[in-house]
Amino acid sequence: MVSRWLLGLFAAACFSFAPASAKYAPLPEALASIDAPVVYLVDASNGQVLFERGADRRFVPASVTKVMTLFTAFELMDAGKLAPHHLLRVSPEAWKEWRGKGSTMFLNADDRVPLSDLLTGIANVSANDASYVLAQNVDGSIEAWSARMNAKARGLGMAQSHFATPNGWPDEGRTFTTARDLVTLATALLENHSDKVARYIGKRQFTYGGITQSNYDPMLDRVEGADGIKTGYTNEAGFNYLGTAKRGDQRLFVVVAGADRQPDRARLARGLVEWGFSAFERKPLFAKGNTVSNAQVQNGQARSVELMADRDILLNVPQGHMNEITMTIRYDGPLRAPIRESERVATLLIEAPDVAPAQVPLFAKESVAEAGLFARIVNAVAGWLS
Repeated sequence: MVSRWLLGLFAAACFSFAPASAKYAPLPEALASIDAPVVYLVDASNGQVLFERGADRRFVPASVTKVMTLFTAFELMDAGKLAPHHLLRVSPEAWKEWRGKGSTMFLNADDRVPLSDLLTGIANVSANDASYVLAQNVDGSIEAWSARMNAKARGLGMAQSHFATPNGWPDEGRTFTTARDLVTLATALLENHSDKVARYIGKRQFTYGGITQSNYDPMLDRVEGADGIKTGYTNEAGFNYLGTAKRGDQRLFVVVAGADRQPDRARLARGLVEWGFSAFERKPLFAKGNTVSNAQVQNGQARSVELMADRDILLNVPQGHMNEITMTIRYDGPLRAPIRESERVATLLIEAPDVAPAQVPLFAKESVAEAGLFARIVNAVAGWLS
């Protein structure tokens, strides 16, 4: 397939991965045969990449851009600058520009629309007009709103993304992102605004002005635990999707970009998530705060310090390979006192067949003060004797 179009914070605080050098469990043939240049599947509970192709390749997101608009609005709501009951005016300019242009809510000039309706329309029927009205009312111009979106993206660590429009309408490539950055955004969306996600995102239908429209999310009501998030399509971008599903305590994020056909996007997104839930065993390795290992300390009042992780450590391993996990602790150099409690001091490298290696930050479980001269001599002799 010839492409039509030209990451990041996500590595949860506990895990980071090196996908470029990782081998992944093979996809079922029915999924592997579907053409899409960007495919990304991540376990949100630990940040583990289960499969990736082109995760850091920039692409045009189309209406998936609206997830950044929603996140920006949710942040303003938390800051007390927007509220669901606020009425936002549809200017004649907005009406003229966006009436019947792509997906819309069919807003009318001089309508005063509750913010809650605009957000629901943006999230579920991909309303281009609602996105424009929101941006124009909050910041007075698309340029100012885009600057606000980009500031939020930078704050999240979305280093390979830029937004020049609130709705993803074609803009000669000025708006772009990556799959890794989109999962960074989705992670922040769910972690910081789960209440608003539940209220505004993932609705099967939305009615405004007597017109009912359907949400074309490919996973809603088709994949157990699916919450949806956002589809996108333009001729320039192809068929894109950012979605999520949760079963028990495990949540998966999926990104598909550049698919040729809507059915391909749907089959790939649904199939990846089902495969992600079924093809792996989840192994709890260490509980948050439990001792992972002990490390020797130089020039300290104590000769060693216990190491712990700051959250539960879980690993997904392809079925049948659970006994092939290996773990190694790495240090940037010798540990020297003083060491503060909860100071990051080492990294636990976890490897298993056909998965990306996990790099887990380890922290000191207690403080170790610097030893006096006499104690240093005693410790040196004890270390030599041992």
